[in-house]
Amino acid sequence: MLQEEQISYAIQGCVFEVYRQLGCGFLEKVYEKSLLSELALQGLRAQVPVTVKYKNVLVGEYFADIVVENCVILELKAQQNLPEASKAQFLNHLKATGLHLGMLVNFSFPKASVKRVVL
Repeated sequence: MLQEEQISYAIQGCVFEVYRQLGCGFLEKVYEKSLLSELALQGLRAQVPVTVKYKNVLVGEYFADIVVENCVILELKAQQNLPEASKAQFLNHLKATGLHLGMLVNFSFPKASVKRVVL
């Protein structure tokens, strides 16, 4: 398994390749499907559902945009400006899933941005 640093570097490459091919202006779902395809082409395993536990009790299923190699959660956006609430919500998702590395990806104009978040 690749180290988290290598995985996050590879994810960034995939994000920028998707943006290079599609540009801006699509819905988040289009970017999600494209990114899942690109991750697979690069040999990275990605999944969508994540179980959420509270004190070792299963309390629900959270549908993250993408979880790569079971260690990096991706939250995809396609907005010109991200509201602060999006960032706070993303931190809560990281905490709830028990993962400590995440990337907030925004496919917007004039370029895609990737913010790496570590808990």
